[in-house]
Amino acid sequence: MLVYDPRFIEHVSSPLHVERPERIVSIVDRLKGEGLFTDPIAPKLATVEEVRRVHRASYVEFLRDLREGYVDPETALHPATFDIARLAAGAALQATRACVEQSRPAVALVRPPGHHAGPDYGGGFCYLNNVAIAAADQVAQGRRVAILDYDAHHGNGTSEIFADESSVLYVSTHQYGIYPGTGAAEDVGVGEGRGFNVNIPFGAGCGDASFHLAYEEIIEPIVRAYRPDAILVSLGIDAHYRDPLTSLSLSSPGYVDIVARSASLAADVCAGRFMVALEGGYHLLALSEVIAGVVARLRGSRVDLELTQLIDAKAKGRPAIDATKRAHETFWNLR
Repeated sequence: MLVYDPRFIEHVSSPLHVERPERIVSIVDRLKGEGLFTDPIAPKLATVEEVRRVHRASYVEFLRDLREGYVDPETALHPATFDIARLAAGAALQATRACVEQSRPAVALVRPPGHHAGPDYGGGFCYLNNVAIAAADQVAQGRRVAILDYDAHHGNGTSEIFADESSVLYVSTHQYGIYPGTGAAEDVGVGEGRGFNVNIPFGAGCGDASFHLAYEEIIEPIVRAYRPDAILVSLGIDAHYRDPLTSLSLSSPGYVDIVARSASLAADVCAGRFMVALEGGYHLLALSEVIAGVVARLRGSRVDLELTQLIDAKAKGRPAIDATKRAHETFWNLR
């Protein structure tokens, strides 16, 4: 199931911005070329009440009322921004509700992205936290949610929103030391959320073997122990070796594999309730072929992938994985 609206193309933060409309255009064109863009569902705008489950009223009013301005130097606000951000959040909400009701995977093709938006701030090209809003909607219905954040940048907004919550498990793989500078292995959450905030802070060059090892030794064991009612994925393709903004080295097959394995995990632990929402990713070929590969695998087929170079074959990220396991040794069995 695809959730998409052509209005996502209308969002332009600023001329020549790296988070540009061509990102979503390239994905849709590739899906159409592969015969995978079938019957996309149009989303509704998230309501202010749904948004305020994770964002403070003062911040929501700021986004709504400021006609022109900036959330941060790279994240501009225009008259249409608030509604398009609400549309992206609405797409994540709709995709999540559908995957829960129908017990089958859903993909929300959205922009702007969301995981850097926190309780009372945006930034990093993000205004509203799409996946967090979708997760909070499920929590409001008494469900437990696991969020797997496969993006080169730490989802500081998602992490902070749920830092003291046990009803949401947040797991992030990211390049440590780049924007936004958060996501240390030792950040395990606070209060009732201790142990439910899991950061795997990779260094430059980490790719396929490191992500595979992290999945085997941390992600899958923790998710199985947590037993969520749904798994939501914040999927940024900027950990790809061709991405211009970061220095991780996932290949296209590596990306497709980790999402497909996560979907199989959802089939085992939560009846296939699995939703993927787009976050970052700024190399158009990498972005479009990974998303096409993911959609195909979720439908039981495959597409040809071009960017297949294996750069990390020996798990350069082992020290980061070990650091995360030490940080969580009192919360989870990760032997």
